Amino acid sequence: MLEGIEIALIEQAKRDNAEFCRLLAEHQEYETQLDAYNDLRFITSEQEMERKRLQKLKLQGKDRMLELLRPYQAASLSVPDAR
Repeated sequence: MLEGIEIALIEQAKRDNAEFCRLLAEHQEYETQLDAYNDLRFITSEQEMERKRLQKLKLQGKDRMLELLRPYQAASLSVPDAR
């Protein structure tokens, strides 16, 4: 889902940011719905339109989640290593 992002940053964003939490839940729901469409052997034109709509919503949500994670990533890069 959010490949390349440290789990700790995602967990921190989930604790600190209600919008991130909501977007993550929506993202997971869209994924579940898309999986159901992808499992169909045949798909109607209406189902295909809905599948494409869900894909767009999922991508928009992911883009927004990545925006919300940027400050967390910047903060983690600026923290000196405690060795």
